[in-house]
Amino acid sequence: MENLWAPWRMAFITPKTPPPPGCIFCTQPAEQHDDAHHIIHRGEHCFMMLNLYPYNNGHLMIAPYQHIGALEKLDAAVLADLMSQAQIALKAIGETMHPDGFNMGFNQGKVAGAGFAEHIHFHIVPRWNGDTNFMPVIADVKVMPDHLDNVYRQLKEAVEKVIAASS
Repeated sequence: MENLWAPWRMAFITPKTPPPPGCIFCTQPAEQHDDAHHIIHRGEHCFMMLNLYPYNNGHLMIAPYQHIGALEKLDAAVLADLMSQAQIALKAIGETMHPDGFNMGFNQGKVAGAGFAEHIHFHIVPRWNGDTNFMPVIADVKVMPDHLDNVYRQLKEAVEKVIAASS
């Protein structure tokens, strides 16, 4: 039997103090600690950040700065910025991580699976052929092959290159 070593995952399973109150999509951008919060890019109306509990490496979210819980309440300028950032993210992830596809979308409302139902956010999850295996089914474990900080550095650099190339 082979051992799978992923010591950085201990941060996700060890007991922690309760999370700070408030909405992460409001508090984290306001703190101006982009590296600590894995905020990849800031646009005029929205920002892009890695998901702290990713489904796959490169799983990111795009959220408006405005604290709104429903897509239909966003104005056209915010929606345009959100979708523009989605295009940038897809190009950056594609050039950096070379996925075979993507899952993308919103979970609007608690019943739909939104972890922060009061603040709408768009998920982009890179997918690869063979990224599902027996581990989640048999062991209830998801294996993440790369450290979140490494993915952050790679995607932040790739996003900056994509934006520079389109200017």
